[in-house]
Amino acid sequence: MRVPFDDKVWAGRSDDGEPGDTRRIFNQVAPFGTAQRLQGETPVIVGFGSDEGVRRNQGRVGAAHAPKELRRALAGLPAKANMASLTDAGDVVCDDGDLESAQLELANVVSEVLASGGRPLVFGGGHEVAWGTYSGWRLHQAGEAAGATESATSRKLLIINFDAHFDLRQKRPANSGTPFDQIANDCAQRGVPFDYICFGVSDLGNTASLFAHAERLGVRYLLDADMQENQLPQRLRELEQWLEAVDDVYLTIDLDVLPAATAPGVSAPAALGVPLSVVEAMVRCVRESGKLRVADIAEYNPSLDQDRRTAMAAARLAYRLL
Repeated sequence: MRVPFDDKVWAGRSDDGEPGDTRRIFNQVAPFGTAQRLQGETPVIVGFGSDEGVRRNQGRVGAAHAPKELRRALAGLPAKANMASLTDAGDVVCDDGDLESAQLELANVVSEVLASGGRPLVFGGGHEVAWGTYSGWRLHQAGEAAGATESATSRKLLIINFDAHFDLRQKRPANSGTPFDQIANDCAQRGVPFDYICFGVSDLGNTASLFAHAERLGVRYLLDADMQENQLPQRLRELEQWLEAVDDVYLTIDLDVLPAATAPGVSAPAALGVPLSVVEAMVRCVRESGKLRVADIAEYNPSLDQDRRTAMAAARLAYRLL
């Protein structure tokens, strides 16, 4: 079910009496219309209010309320002179247990945004959001290929996931732990490469079976222990090389990749995690490559957040993607 744009969420402090540019993000937001043509890959916020995937995966529910709270956290941050206008396409809500229909609806919204020239930034929800976001990119590519000589399958997609978990579970029905196995199956059926990198994997958060499945699928990954601040220069060099070899990037951030002290408001807080400064630097590298097409932020659970720490960390990462 789609829920329209709610401008009441986009509010914050006004500094109109101060000299200079005092605009904040909430001053830049406008509703998204499917008939409009956006300029310069304008960022478009899309909410995905779903707990169903986390519930099916035996996690702690509450992420369905994330889209509204992430908007609120982002709203008061300062707008910069070179920052594009921001549009909001409202939410897709899963409130009846029918996750598959909600993911299909999300895919339709993401495809519409891409067709308008916009760049979707989806606020989940559990990490089941990933299947909907990816499906939207693929739906758009199929539409582009229908009217062109170049096949959509010729564009090389790199999926970058910042996550303590592979999310390659093979159990069905689908849940928050299965989206990248679903994507791998889709790629296999279409005869295209499954190019997936997972940054920040916890060796204590994934079974031997999941590591073996990742190896069979050719997944590239780096453990959280190999993504600390002193290793950042090497990680950035590797990332730049991987980005050079592809046409499009789908970036997904599961907030449980961050240390528990930074992101307590997630279903599975990390004992070690990847520092926010490392994730932020790598996210900026992806953004500056010019190849980012779609992105999402998943697993924020407001009911578990202390002092809104997780919300502010997520808003900081979202800000770097605008």
